[in-house]
Amino acid sequence: MGVAILFSAILLFHIITAKPAVYDTPNLQVSRIDFKSDIDSAQARQICGDLRSIKGLTSDSIIIKRNVVVYFHNNKITNSKKVYTQLMAKRHYDARPYILPENLASKEVCPIDQNGMSYKLSQKINHFFN
Repeated sequence: MGVAILFSAILLFHIITAKPAVYDTPNLQVSRIDFKSDIDSAQARQICGDLRSIKGLTSDSIIIKRNVVVYFHNNKITNSKKVYTQLMAKRHYDARPYILPENLASKEVCPIDQNGMSYKLSQKINHFFN
């Protein structure tokens, strides 16, 4: 019985005094390049190889479907314009960067309903422990 109370007290102390871990994670951004024609498998391998050689891209997240290439990059290291310029310098692809229309650029993209009860409850719990 005394051991259970001691462990509970230690756990409670840990919960109250623990600080959240701080990670130096990159700021990932998704970007897109539109190609004029469909991309076959050989071109897809070539484009992936060229993109993977560009500093700042996450090599495991390059998606190629039909005539669209979507990739993730660390926006502390590079941006979509630099990636496009470097890709075009490697080979002349018939492509252009996708520019988000202004009416969509200001829209919120968070999939969570921030007015919902579950979001508010999780925020309160997070603020309590942090």
